[in-house]
Amino acid sequence: MVPKVTIFTSINVNGMEESKRQKQVAGVIQEAINDIFLRLGYNMVDGGMVSISNVKLTPDLLEARIYLSLFKVNDPDALLKKLDDRKGEIKKELGARVKQQLRRMPELQFYRDDTLDHVFRMEEIFKKINEERNT
Repeated sequence: MVPKVTIFTSINVNGMEESKRQKQVAGVIQEAINDIFLRLGYNMVDGGMVSISNVKLTPDLLEARIYLSLFKVNDPDALLKKLDDRKGEIKKELGARVKQQLRRMPELQFYRDDTLDHVFRMEEIFKKINEERNT
């Protein structure tokens, strides 16, 4: 009897496996959005840094969920609103860059990636635990 092997792959938000095409298009969009943010000055806001941590596409490639990693940004909600208001301009720039690779331009949705916040909280907790052990 042959043992069963389980292979873990990336999972989409809907619980479905991401296709190779979704990953390819997401990579192209992430690279282009990074360049657009740099050119438009969205990578540095209020003394804080903004970077694109991940891009996920729906299976039909019509919606791009762009996850932003924010470091020391004073008002993250205001930044997300500003990006939402300027979505048309960003989409137009994106279209000019990737029009040869995509038939239809996906709708852009911006989300906050709070992974860094969790990392900092965990570091603080571990620091407190170590301080309590040493006292």
